[in-house]
Amino acid sequence: MKRSTYDALLSFLGGVSWAFVIVGAWVTFQSFVFLGIVPALMFTFIFLFLAIFLILVLETMSMYRDRHEIMLKQTALLEEIRDSVKNETATESM
Repeated sequence: MKRSTYDALLSFLGGVSWAFVIVGAWVTFQSFVFLGIVPALMFTFIFLFLAIFLILVLETMSMYRDRHEIMLKQTALLEEIRDSVKNETATESM
């Protein structure tokens, strides 16, 4: 199955985003650990929530893309059915 450039880009960005979450959580924790464990964990959780929200945005874009492609296929099929019904009724009325 051939994937579009858009799908490949979304997959790549999804993988990079998860790597960013893992590395970013570690870096955030290490950056704020001098304030103490509790503030470092709080900042890390804030970072995680924001990063995972952005991953959700990417996944939503992918789902809408899939939905759009399916709706295009359904529309094409419905137009074919409509045209065949119109042709049938036109030949029957003659």
